[in-house]
Amino acid sequence: MTTVLIVDDQALQRLGFRMLLEAQPDLSVAGEASGGSEAVRLTAELRPDVVLMDVRMPGMDGIEATRRIVGSGGRSRVLVLTTFDLDEYAYDALRAGASGFFLKDVRPEELVVGIRAVAAGDSVISPGLTRKLIDAFTTRMPRVGAGEDRRLGELTEREREVLTAVASGWTNGEIAERLHLAESTVKSHVSRVMAKIGARDRVQAVIFAYDVGLVRPA
Repeated sequence: MTTVLIVDDQALQRLGFRMLLEAQPDLSVAGEASGGSEAVRLTAELRPDVVLMDVRMPGMDGIEATRRIVGSGGRSRVLVLTTFDLDEYAYDALRAGASGFFLKDVRPEELVVGIRAVAAGDSVISPGLTRKLIDAFTTRMPRVGAGEDRRLGELTEREREVLTAVASGWTNGEIAERLHLAESTVKSHVSRVMAKIGARDRVQAVIFAYDVGLVRPA
């Protein structure tokens, strides 16, 4: 059973999420929080698999709450929800360690699939939104340069190709087709890449690729 902590300052929004999640046989609502401070406290207390995190809240916002939750080293993973697809606060939340990004107008079935994916260690940014989101926030963030990060040098040529494809928003299936590999082989490459660069998940791998200059914003 995957447990979820719902974090949103609007009671009606929390109720909607609760109704959706409780209708799923494999999902359970561990609790609710109306702000960042409460989210941090309840995450430490309840240890949910996934924290469904709103960004804009009074007091401690979702960015700082995400940073503290991820920084604690616990097992909980954070899925950020926001109203705007170009919300700069959401970019900061990804840098703080969030494992995914969804708009609040996401279809219910997509949100459910996304929560399951995050709980399993994957990311949930759709390929189309990945490039738009990453391009936008990397243009205002300094990069260290490809030659300055030793982790990049530990990757094989094929692993660099796979990381570049991931950072471009390709799915495993698309990578397999374009690089003429079996999808199982692609999954193995992605896992090895993330282990070598120390990425928690696919989203962090994308950010790393942009940080070191392996991929440039459009």
